[in-house]
Amino acid sequence: MFNKVLIANRGEIAVRIIRACRELGIKTVAVFSTADKNALHAKIADEAVCIGPAATKDSYLNVKAIIAACEITGAEAIHPGFGFLSENADFVRMCKKCGIEFIGPDAESIDMLGDKASAKATMKAAGVPVIPGTDGAVKSMDEAKKAAEEIGYPLMVKASAGGGGRGIRLVNSADELEQQVTAAQQEALNFFGNDEVYMEKFIINPKHIEVQIIADKKGNVIHLGERDCSMQRRNQKVLEESPSPIMTPELREKMGTAAVAAAKACGYHNAGTIEFLVDDDRNFYFMEMNTRIQVEHPITEYVTGFDLVKEQIKIASGEELSEKQENIKLTGHSIECRINAENPDFNFRPSPGKIQALHIPGGPGIRIDSAVYQGYTITPYYDSMIAKLIVHAKTRDEAIKKMKWALSEFIVEGVDTNIDFQLGLIKDEVFESGKYDIGYLGRKMKL
Repeated sequence: MFNKVLIANRGEIAVRIIRACRELGIKTVAVFSTADKNALHAKIADEAVCIGPAATKDSYLNVKAIIAACEITGAEAIHPGFGFLSENADFVRMCKKCGIEFIGPDAESIDMLGDKASAKATMKAAGVPVIPGTDGAVKSMDEAKKAAEEIGYPLMVKASAGGGGRGIRLVNSADELEQQVTAAQQEALNFFGNDEVYMEKFIINPKHIEVQIIADKKGNVIHLGERDCSMQRRNQKVLEESPSPIMTPELREKMGTAAVAAAKACGYHNAGTIEFLVDDDRNFYFMEMNTRIQVEHPITEYVTGFDLVKEQIKIASGEELSEKQENIKLTGHSIECRINAENPDFNFRPSPGKIQALHIPGGPGIRIDSAVYQGYTITPYYDSMIAKLIVHAKTRDEAIKKMKWALSEFIVEGVDTNIDFQLGLIKDEVFESGKYDIGYLGRKMKL
C-alpha cells in the first residue's frame, strides 16, 4: 500500500479522496491554485502545494507542476478524481515515466476509450450492443451525406473526443446535415482540440443508464449495478438515482454482463462506467465509457455498501478485488442532487461569492459530499457545483420523501443556488412516476 498519495484535483472530490486515504492510513498531498488557497481540500490534507495561478491551464492542468509537487513531497501515487487530468493519457504516461502510480486505468485504455468512435468499434467487436451508425469518424461532407442516408433521420453528430455534452448536434433532416456537422466540428475543435465527428442513429426518448464496473490488474472485473442519469439539462446530468425505475433483474443481468465484457475487451483496470441508452422496448445500446470515478458514484456506494474510492486505491497498489460478483447485492434506493452555485431564473448563470450562512441537512441515510463552509468564497474560475446531496432509503418512494425534506433544510446564503430548482424536480409528477427519459427536462423547460 502507498504511504503518500497526491490528489490532482479540487473541491468535493478532492476532500472525498483525502478521507478515503485517511481510512487506509495513507498520508495525503493536496495541490491548489492561488484562488484556492483557502479551499477545504488544501486545509485538511497532510501537505499542500501551490501549483500556479487561478486559470486551470496554469494550475490543475499544469502537468509539470503536479509532477514536481509529487517529487518534492515524496508522494508515490496520484489520484486524479474526475475532470481535469483524469482522462488524459499523456499525463498517465508522464506519471509512469516518473515512477508515479496513476490511480486509474493505463494510458492505452484511456486512448482506446477516449475516442468515442474507436470505443464504439471496440465494443462492437466484443459483442456489446451499439447504436447503428458510422464505424469511425467521417472524413468529408460527402461521406457524411452518404452515411446519413444509410443511417436514416433523425441522427446525432458527435465529437469523437467528446464528453460533457460538448460537440453534439441533432440532425432532423438532410437539409440540416451540413450545418450541424460543421457546428459539431467547430465545437469539438474548441473544447477538445480535435474536430473529428461520427454519426449514429438518434434513439427517440431513451433512458440514460450507466453501469459501474471495477476491475483489478489481474483480470477480475465485476459490476455494481446501474445508475439512472436520464434527468439532464442540455446533455448535463442534474440528478441521478440507483437502481433505475425501469430496471428488471433480467435487464440488469444483461447490461451488467455487457459492461463486464466491455471492460475485459480493452484490458481495463480500476473504476469505470459504461454508459448505455435504453429504448422503450428495453433494448440497450453502448454510448461511451468513462475511464474515471464519476460525480454520481455515491449512490452506487449507498446501494451496494462498496467504497469505490478506497477500492480504486487498493487496486492501484496491486491488490485484487475485495469482492466477487455473487456478493454484490443492491439494497434500497439512493438519489443524488447536484447542488450548484447558479441562478436557474437567469439561464443558470454562475453565482460566485462568499457564503454568509450555511445549514447542511443530516440524519439517517443523508450524505453530503462538499468542500464549502460558512465564510468560504466561491470563485468564478471553476465548475459551479458546490455540493452533492445524497439520500438512501428502503424504497424509491421513501428516498424521494427523504430528498424533499433534505433539500428543504439545505440553506445557503450569500450566493444563488439551484436548491429550489432541484426541489421542484423531486416533486415533479413525471419524476415521481419514474417514467422520465433523457429529453424530459428539456421538454419541460422548453430548452
